Amino acid sequence: MLQTDAISWQIAPGRPALAVLEGIGEGDDAAWLTERQPELRRALLEHGALCLRGLPIREVEGFARIRDVLIPQDTPYREKATPRNDFGQGVYSSTELPAAQSIEMHNENSYTLTFPGLLLFACLVAPEEGGATPIADCRAVLQAIPERLRATMRETGWRLTRSYSDHLSTDWRTAFGTDDRAGVEAYCADSLIGYQWQHDGNLRTGQVRPGIITHPETGDEVWFNHLAFWNAWALDEEIRETLIDEFGPEGLPFDTAFGNGARLTAGDLADIRAAYASATLRAPWQPGDLLLVDNIRCAHGRDPFRGDRRIVVAMGQPVALADCSPTVEPAAVVA
Repeated sequence: MLQTDAISWQIAPGRPALAVLEGIGEGDDAAWLTERQPELRRALLEHGALCLRGLPIREVEGFARIRDVLIPQDTPYREKATPRNDFGQGVYSSTELPAAQSIEMHNENSYTLTFPGLLLFACLVAPEEGGATPIADCRAVLQAIPERLRATMRETGWRLTRSYSDHLSTDWRTAFGTDDRAGVEAYCADSLIGYQWQHDGNLRTGQVRPGIITHPETGDEVWFNHLAFWNAWALDEEIRETLIDEFGPEGLPFDTAFGNGARLTAGDLADIRAAYASATLRAPWQPGDLLLVDNIRCAHGRDPFRGDRRIVVAMGQPVALADCSPTVEPAAVVA
């Protein structure tokens, strides 16, 4: 029988808010979610992330149907940085990095001037072991960050430097969705990104973004960035040393610093990781699980895993950085 009463949320330590649904078939899911949108929105503002279990999600098409209800306004995937499969209809695979590798906590597209306010994940195939999509309350992360790092971020923001490559990382054509250099230059100018073409035809870019912003609906300040994810210290030690020996410190695919150019130490990265860990929730995936995430309120990542894992994702409800009371104005920097 189709569930008609109020959604019952299970709140357990270390786990995201979970609702186990019953009696919802393929012909009912979109209509049921449409009716529950106000209730789901209230719960999302309260909890930051919601897991719905029991929906009949088995393939990309079914996920796209549900996505159209929950986040009808998509957010283009700009400045692509990590490998994904594009299934069409605004549906992507989760980041395709090696299964043994964890993905650091981050807020999706925190380096762009307009980013998704909502993320939607669904599990088509659950891995044999591991592979959770952990989330962290960025209000709590901000409070757990050591004051010396928090103050520097508030005053200077964070700096992202990217070196695009045909072999080592994402090439600029894929990242910007064009093979027209003039089009890339125009995008960078409009998006406050410094750029420099290299002698081999590749591209290097630099940008400063605020790492602390305010949620436009709740008024909460949050830690919102990729500072830890793309920092050189986050690389495996052997890989980092090999890349620096081969390409120099300026040739890394990604690197981050504070907005004033101050470098992080390995200890700084450990402190930031500890702040995320203190605020992290996770739950093993089950086939058909749907995870709705407020991308400003919560960071997300990926645990290592074994076995096949098929998680699809959609991004929507675009939010302009200018509407989030950034502590630092975004700026282009010399790459």
